[in-house]
Amino acid sequence: MIKICNKKESTTQKIFLFAEDDWQQEKSDYPNMNHFFNGKTKEVFIKTDSQQIQFFIGIGKEPMGYEIQAIANRFANDYKKNLQAVPTSIISKLGLDLTEEFLKGLFLGTYCYPFEKSHPFWQENFELDIENISEDEAKNLALKTEALCNGQFAGMEWLNKPANHKKVDQISEFLKTTAEKYNLDYKVLNRAESIKEGLGAFAAVNQGSSQEAAFTILEYKSAKGNAKTIGLVGKCVLFDTGGISIKPSANLHYMKSDMGGASAVIGALITASELKLPVNIIAILPITDNAVSEKAYLPSDVITAYNRKTIEVLDTDAEGRITLADGLSYLSKNYKTDVLIDLATLTGSSVRMFGYTCGAYFSNNDDLKKLLEKSADKTNQRIWNLPLWDIWKDDFTSDVADFKNISMKPFGDCIVAAKFLEQFIEGHQNWAHLDIAGVAFGNVGYAKDKAATGYGVQLLLDFIENYD
Repeated sequence: MIKICNKKESTTQKIFLFAEDDWQQEKSDYPNMNHFFNGKTKEVFIKTDSQQIQFFIGIGKEPMGYEIQAIANRFANDYKKNLQAVPTSIISKLGLDLTEEFLKGLFLGTYCYPFEKSHPFWQENFELDIENISEDEAKNLALKTEALCNGQFAGMEWLNKPANHKKVDQISEFLKTTAEKYNLDYKVLNRAESIKEGLGAFAAVNQGSSQEAAFTILEYKSAKGNAKTIGLVGKCVLFDTGGISIKPSANLHYMKSDMGGASAVIGALITASELKLPVNIIAILPITDNAVSEKAYLPSDVITAYNRKTIEVLDTDAEGRITLADGLSYLSKNYKTDVLIDLATLTGSSVRMFGYTCGAYFSNNDDLKKLLEKSADKTNQRIWNLPLWDIWKDDFTSDVADFKNISMKPFGDCIVAAKFLEQFIEGHQNWAHLDIAGVAFGNVGYAKDKAATGYGVQLLLDFIENYD
């Protein structure tokens, strides 16, 4: 439990935040430090004596909220061995909004895999004393920070798990328990039920697996009358071998990360539930792996999706768009949503285009584009818009089915994939697709190798909180 207060009592551990300009005005109060600290971004100086330990953190000149969060995140991770589990004061001239960002960063910076509350900040006797906030504001900051950590860490934990600890039955049990905890409606369709329901595209990807399918629907219902309803679909391929179109062996172990879209949806759903946000959320996770076996679907197969459109499979490694097609179609046909968003670690094309800087995104609604970009810029979980021109549809028109699952051209696959998915939204007028392959899993401060970044959770939450 995060404990925040404003007792204005002396503490044995203090954290001072200084912008460069503020430090210039107050540095005379801290003699003998001018050669060691100037308030520059990410600068940290530790001052100790027999009674107190003081951390001076530089935040630079006029930092944005996400920059302050990143500074705090790095500080919490880098200096965890120097920090003590004792009542701690935070002294700064930040306003309430920036203080919130700093707190988010402090606690998000406690994550490591596997997550256990071993960081000093999670110990029973750790309490933050923040100046210039009220008791109600302190309670709200604690609630929001812990809710974000609970959601984002849950998603990151599943993304980081090794393949043998990330089986369909294991994540299904977690989701069932989560639904019970937060009073969510929970429904899951196994392989036979998926086939009977008409989810032929999803079932085709799963047919080569030794694991059961789990087409999962989770619903969070707000207490607010006439609340907006947001539909979310997250790609949840637990491990992607590429199927019969098998991937090269180099870096194949990273394919445990192919559920990055689902991890963002899981994180946002948990946090929204804890905060009791005044929206309805319907989340669909088509859970499977993409395996090689004598039963696996083959290149040249023609499969039938939930909306009865047929798909010629040219590449079984383009399985994500096939599972998403049924997820989008099922959600659109069975539920009324005000906005529909899917997230997926979908294409290497988006990585080649944007590297690890931002996600590619596509939308058929200009207002939705503006809202998503605003949230992405605010949270620094950036996205960049690409076109959905009809001319791209020609690239995946099939001779033997309605569509091919890829284009045979060696470029533009992230656009082709988005245009392909558009054929399964059933005319929804407020849809966006986020291809987050380059940003969901990468270099992070808490791990030596690539690991979950937590990308997408804060973007979705900011969008949800501001959607009306």
